Amino acid sequence: MVLSDRVTGGAIATLGAAAFFYGSKLPPVPGQQVGPSAFPSLVGALLVICGVLIVLGVGRHFEEVAEADLASHTAPEYLEPLPAWRAWLALLPPALVMFYALASEKLGFLPTAAIMVLTASLAFGARPKLAVPMALIAPFVINLIFLKLLRVPLPGGLLPFPW
Repeated sequence: MVLSDRVTGGAIATLGAAAFFYGSKLPPVPGQQVGPSAFPSLVGALLVICGVLIVLGVGRHFEEVAEADLASHTAPEYLEPLPAWRAWLALLPPALVMFYALASEKLGFLPTAAIMVLTASLAFGARPKLAVPMALIAPFVINLIFLKLLRVPLPGGLLPFPW
C-alpha cells in the first residue's frame, strides 16, 4: 500500500504538534533557563516543519530525478538496493539500543557510546579511517552536551567523564 505525501506529511505534522503541545506543558525547573520542555518542544516544532514541507512537496524533484536514474539503469552506487545478505542491518539500531540499556550502567556512557558508534559506522559502510575517530570524539561531545547544556549526568561506569 502506498500512502500519499499529504497523508504521511500530515501525520508527521500532527505528531510534531502533539509533541510540542504536551512538551510545553512540562513544568520548568527552578533556577534553570533550559527545562524539560525544551527538547520535546524543539523536536515537535521540527517535526511540524518537516511534515508541512512533505505535504507541500518540497524536495519531490529530487525523488523524481532518482527514480529516473533508476529507471535508466544508470543509478549511482548509493541508490542501488543493499544485497540480501545485508538485510540484517535493519536489526542493528534496535540491537544497539538494547546494548546501551544493558551495558551503560556497568561500562558507562563513554565506552558504551564509543562501541555503538564504531559498530554502526562500520556496519553501514564507513571506512575505519573515519569510524574510529568518530567513535572516539562523538561520545565526548554528546556527554558534554548532556552534562553542561542539559545538566543531565550520564552513567559514569568504568570511564567517567573527565570534567
